[in-house]
Amino acid sequence: PVFYLLSMGVGMGGLVGSVAVVGGQEVSYAAYIAPALLATSAMNGAIYDSTWNVFFKMHFAKLYQGMLSTSLGPVDVALGEIMLALMRGLLYAVGFMAVIAMMGLVASPWALLMVPMAVLVAFGFASFGMGVTSWMKTFQQMDLINFILLPMFLFSATLFPIDVYPVAVRWFVMAMPLWHGVEVMRQLSVGRLGWTTLGHVSYFLVMTGLGLWLTTVRLRALFLR
Repeated sequence: PVFYLLSMGVGMGGLVGSVAVVGGQEVSYAAYIAPALLATSAMNGAIYDSTWNVFFKMHFAKLYQGMLSTSLGPVDVALGEIMLALMRGLLYAVGFMAVIAMMGLVASPWALLMVPMAVLVAFGFASFGMGVTSWMKTFQQMDLINFILLPMFLFSATLFPIDVYPVAVRWFVMAMPLWHGVEVMRQLSVGRLGWTTLGHVSYFLVMTGLGLWLTTVRLRALFLR
């Protein structure tokens, strides 16, 4: 994300100029994409820890079979693994937040809430990532994760406004989780909060709950027959 910020935000930003954000407020292009890259950083940190690491532990280290043979239950294992992914997501978020603060791209005290929000974004992706990984059997199937994440990153209004899309495509993008993370980060970065902010946060709360339920069900089905 730092290289994206330098190349796109600083480099190409000199050609783009200012961009309108929430409430019509004008910010530099670097300040426009920085919150989006923070959400993406949290997503990547969590999703890779909860997919590839889980895949190895599940199929090669056989770690979860041993854990579930003790007094631990599927919920305990799921929460422990997801919390580990959250730690990586938090480290990514704090590191990137320090970078954008030093570059002067933080415009509001509300921006401090971007770090806990990044943890919530990571929680949502990590909980679903672990559940989805439970269906993966080969490395080729694991490549589907990048096949989904890269387009989500490019088209979730991270580098340009969502208004450039046709209405049908716009609704599809707005259903994707990363778009909600990007939007709430932008609102926090300029201190423009409203009911939509609550909607974005609620999206990730629901996503986290569903992801934990999915992961728990899958672990129970795989290892507690």
